[in-house]
Amino acid sequence: MTELKTGTWVLVADSEKALFLENIADGEDPHLVVRSEESQENPSDREQSANRPGRVQDTGVGQRSALADTDWHQLAKERFAADLADILYRKAHRGDFDRIVLACAPQVLGALRPDLHKEVSAKVVGEVPKLLTNHTLDKIEAILKDELAAA
Repeated sequence: MTELKTGTWVLVADSEKALFLENIADGEDPHLVVRSEESQENPSDREQSANRPGRVQDTGVGQRSALADTDWHQLAKERFAADLADILYRKAHRGDFDRIVLACAPQVLGALRPDLHKEVSAKVVGEVPKLLTNHTLDKIEAILKDELAAA
């Protein structure tokens, strides 16, 4: 069972927004406050693409095939997880937190884990693979309390 002790930080993130929260109460009745927020502006892929997909000559006479275009929107989402890993390292290195719970959308959590520095990994006391960025702080507190009690 992981407890949200006083001073435990919580990263709540999806692929475009992250909240760095701190529990200022005890583990029995957590009260989270926002310490910082990160977000990225990520327009749709269509808005980011400059051209239509390219074409390449095939082996047959007069045959051409389309090339897949880069999905810039998806690429930005993946880079956001790497950016979060860097931010977590800076905060851990400064001593901002001693314990942290990662409460991220499953795909973000999966992308974040391999990029975490060992200094950050050593401070991770729990993971909650859920999308919580659209919930109020009260609801996040309740969900985390339930999820971490079951862990």
